[in-house]
Amino acid sequence: MLLRGVIALLFLPLVLAAEELKPFVITVLDEQTGRGVPLVELKSVSEQRFYSDSNGVIALTDPAMLNRDVFFHISSHGYEFQKDGFGFRGKALSVKPGGSVELKIKRINIAERLYRITGEGIYRDSVIAGRAVPIKEPLLNAQVCGQDSVQMLEYRGKYFWFYGDTNRQSYPLGQFGMSGATSRTRAAGLNPARGIDLDYFVDASGFSRPMCPWGGSDPKWIDRLVVVRDEKGTERLVGRCSRMKSLGEVAERTLVVYDDEKNIFNSTQVLKNDDDFAMSHTLLHKTADGEFVYFTSPYACVRVKADFASFCNPETYESFTCLKAGAQYAKAASVLDRDADGKLIWAWKRAAPVTLERQKELIDAGLIKPAEGWYRLADAESGKPVYAHNGTIQYNAFRKRWVMILNEKMGTSMLGEVWYSEAAAPEGPWETARKIVTHDKYTFYNVCHHALLDDDGGRVIFFEGTYTMQFSGTTHATPGYDYNQIMYRLNLSDPRLKLK
Repeated sequence: MLLRGVIALLFLPLVLAAEELKPFVITVLDEQTGRGVPLVELKSVSEQRFYSDSNGVIALTDPAMLNRDVFFHISSHGYEFQKDGFGFRGKALSVKPGGSVELKIKRINIAERLYRITGEGIYRDSVIAGRAVPIKEPLLNAQVCGQDSVQMLEYRGKYFWFYGDTNRQSYPLGQFGMSGATSRTRAAGLNPARGIDLDYFVDASGFSRPMCPWGGSDPKWIDRLVVVRDEKGTERLVGRCSRMKSLGEVAERTLVVYDDEKNIFNSTQVLKNDDDFAMSHTLLHKTADGEFVYFTSPYACVRVKADFASFCNPETYESFTCLKAGAQYAKAASVLDRDADGKLIWAWKRAAPVTLERQKELIDAGLIKPAEGWYRLADAESGKPVYAHNGTIQYNAFRKRWVMILNEKMGTSMLGEVWYSEAAAPEGPWETARKIVTHDKYTFYNVCHHALLDDDGGRVIFFEGTYTMQFSGTTHATPGYDYNQIMYRLNLSDPRLKLK
């Protein structure tokens, strides 16, 4: 008996320590929807930072804080915590092992942040706290720690998700040949409000493998993905690949076709004189002249007939332009297409496209007047111009309009602001917009509206983007979230979306 008593006394400190390290669970809720809010920062007086996971959960285990009252400054991009009597946006919490608290935060963004799609520790704190999680791989999927911009579409009964440069857990250099994954479709039971279970294509080590395993070590970025039919009526998944010398220098662009047996993209032909657009997404639209694939970045400047042969023949591509048919882009009055009265003619033609950037060059050169410009998007509230960088256009059944989700090039943060706009046709004109997401000195670029995920007849839409400190000027990367994909949803019946 004496020996048992001595052993019990020896292990008592360990038992007590284990009890002390039970997490104190903080859940941050959207006061409007009651849903947990990801990416909320709690910062202590001693500058320690903690971030809520995709359930809005923080599992606090810091022994210096347990059994003490601790004040936390509470902040999040596009959300706001109430001020106390001294003007601090935060709250003192009584941190008890095994205890919990719920905090409500006001959403300023019109769009609602839902969850992180990629990366390490998506539901880390929920797992520590023993909370339920909605996806199969809540901690690490295919060893992916970070992923760049998305291309997503339905093919062969599945949703295919393709991402750019991919970081791995085991070494700072990952793979740069595009990653790929599949998921269930809406028809097969996918609920995009809960989360996306990505089934990655992986290599022998279990890491996400390149979908473009050719062209050496140069990064490959795929865009313009679409499914078209060939002359036999067979579905073909096609797109464009940019092989990059550096972040801003293209070595070559090629057409790519998906190989259904090997589950890779094959490069089929080099594209000559390919205009240097940003990463483009696609939409399909039937017109009086047939069905076309439109390329958007974010404006619909180029289109092609929606069949395999036409897609593979750049000579058949049309541009939305104010240049004369057959003209190449130049800052010269001679290439501009005007009628007998001098009116500038914007239309689909076999000529070089006039993008937003080229329109600005023509205006700055005095060749066209600002009022003649096609791209004149402005803030519906202030009338201030909104300079679009990238985004997507899709038809929305609820609004019965074409809707654009786009990045602003420079707002309160570089490439960090997301806007919503509508038009009667995919080429526009796009005239007014509403800001739906803001970031405080952080980038959220290449946003993509996933129309396949639209809910309630299009009343609710979903979009994702790349959350990264790159280009933003901030010096503090958000752990776990940085260089990863975050999903938002937007209720198109929200009265704040009024555009006129």
